[in-house]
Amino acid sequence: MILKRIFDFLFALFLIILIAAPIFFLWIAIRLTSKGPAIYWSDRVGKNNILFKMPKFRSMIMNTPQIATHLLKNPKSYLTPMGSFLRKYSLDEIPQLFSILIGQMSFVGPRPALFNQTDLIKMRNKAGISLLCPGLTGWAQVNGRDELNLKEKVDLEIEYMQRLSFIFDLKILWMTFFKVIEKQCVSH
Repeated sequence: MILKRIFDFLFALFLIILIAAPIFFLWIAIRLTSKGPAIYWSDRVGKNNILFKMPKFRSMIMNTPQIATHLLKNPKSYLTPMGSFLRKYSLDEIPQLFSILIGQMSFVGPRPALFNQTDLIKMRNKAGISLLCPGLTGWAQVNGRDELNLKEKVDLEIEYMQRLSFIFDLKILWMTFFKVIEKQCVSH
């Protein structure tokens, strides 16, 4: 989808320029309130199961186990002083605009799995979802996000794949905007 890639590139570039100052201030605030780098590079599974390094503003303390947050015994105990704020408003995701800019991600698609989420990766491979470029947001995110089990998530990703269109992507982006504003479906 050439239109999707052009939109992703231009919109990511526009947003990076628009919010350059807030990005810089978030980076400074993270560095001042916790030890370690402001950006955390997470090994993720991209299109065609190619691994890539996905950047996020670091919301967890250093040496947090590299597993899905919901699998931690007490996720809140791993949060940095700014971690809860970053996650509540999805600000930790902002550095992924750079992944969109270079084509490793799209604005809309299935969220990239962690390299060790083997059950999710296997289910996505079986359904053909691994052929899609991962997204900053997706149909599963606007329909439950942290509240979904793996089967529900993959079922929604299959539905996204079947309904794939530029208009549908715009609808998901619009819905994402309101979900973030309302802080819906974020459990940690």
